[in-house]
Amino acid sequence: MARILTLANTLTLFRILLVPLLVVVLLTKFEGKEMVGLGVFLLASLTDFLDGFLARRRQEVTKLGKLLDPAADKILVSAALISLIELDVAPAWMVMVILAREFLISAFRSLAAGEGIVLAASWLGKLKTTSQILAISLLIIYEHLGEFENLAPAMLWIAMVATLVSGFEYLIRYGPEVVGRAQVP
Repeated sequence: MARILTLANTLTLFRILLVPLLVVVLLTKFEGKEMVGLGVFLLASLTDFLDGFLARRRQEVTKLGKLLDPAADKILVSAALISLIELDVAPAWMVMVILAREFLISAFRSLAAGEGIVLAASWLGKLKTTSQILAISLLIIYEHLGEFENLAPAMLWIAMVATLVSGFEYLIRYGPEVVGRAQVP
């Protein structure tokens, strides 16, 4: 029987546990909160890379990990972006576009999995994740960017476009097969 609480799954759980800390740090007023928030967010983002890498490397891919990892990603990104709305550095409509795509594709992945179809990650999905991490990081330290403050909203635009394009790419590439198999006979 395979172990459930592998190192990779432990890192994923750690990422989820970092989310409340991130929100508290971002929404509490204290000196240096932006740098602490950035550190917490980047640490959580690093666990996203490490958990998948370790699971494959150590041959410890589990069903729990397959379910928990994407959920942890959505929880982290959602909490960070919603906190940035509260801080008035991210427009709510852009955040909602990003989150709507994230949850739509999660539902699509679940439907596909129920039909025995694995949606392989694409380079667009990796671009989406990277652009979201960069956008959130820059927005967290927005007040410290000085003359480069325009980088943060520009990166959020890039993240939103990359998020939408990668979502459409999944739907176009896998939609016909998933919908075809999911139809009632």
